[in-house]
Amino acid sequence: MSTDSILVWMLSLNREYSKAEYDQAYQLCKLCFPEERFRYEPTNPDTFRLLMTQLLPVLMMRHRRVPRSRWKDHQTPAGKHWIDVVRPNDNSGRSRPPSIGYQLTYQNSLCGMAVTQGTPVQVVNIGLGITQLKVEPKGTPVKVYLESLSHKLTQVEMANIVGNPDDLMLKRLCILLAMKEAYIKAIGQPIGFDFSRLEFDVPNRRVLADGSTLMGWEFRVFTTKLGVARGEVLKQEEYECVCAFFRGTQESTYIFQATPGELENWVQYINIDQLMAVASKLSA
Repeated sequence: MSTDSILVWMLSLNREYSKAEYDQAYQLCKLCFPEERFRYEPTNPDTFRLLMTQLLPVLMMRHRRVPRSRWKDHQTPAGKHWIDVVRPNDNSGRSRPPSIGYQLTYQNSLCGMAVTQGTPVQVVNIGLGITQLKVEPKGTPVKVYLESLSHKLTQVEMANIVGNPDDLMLKRLCILLAMKEAYIKAIGQPIGFDFSRLEFDVPNRRVLADGSTLMGWEFRVFTTKLGVARGEVLKQEEYECVCAFFRGTQESTYIFQATPGELENWVQYINIDQLMAVASKLSA
């Protein structure tokens, strides 16, 4: 991965989990992140999502063939994470390996991690937003659902959504919410940040915060479709995903990736079985 590139890992929770799998994930998280406190609630699916998401950077470093004893996880006061690889007793004068910044997020059946590398100052400016393409509660008319979330949008954003067919209105709404989440996470703001302070005027390729133009940001937009087994029922789920990264350029850009071929170089998909198959090796 070059110093200006981005990699995204997406983990599909495509089936129910067992208590043994929960226990293994919980113990791994405690071992690999001893400074963190994880709730032990085996019957709470949300805590399982958190545990599995937390294991994504561990899996990534295993994929890079770096033992757990040779990397250290750091965190800024705002909660942004980066990893440094430790070279014990290295007096060769070789340059230090680049830091690896990452941002974790999850929603329902999809867990994600956005990754980049460079200096610590650079790599923490990355965020990932995931919004499931659905109305809540189920059966709510799209216009009613849109109105319920209008407080998170600006007048310009609402104007870019309304007047379209229901499926397009819902898709644009979910993309905007994912964009805002990705940016907020990239800058390390708390959950209660007011979404309406941000304006993503996609048709005019502009991004504003508190009325001022945001420069230097890249927003990569893509869709993820999953087949998910819940008991005896197989469901199809769709998510709008956005990766935000500060590049420091003279403008902010939107990149929409519509086909699997466009994604295969920087988005990697795995599922529960694939992660659990290597779980016993992750602490090594």
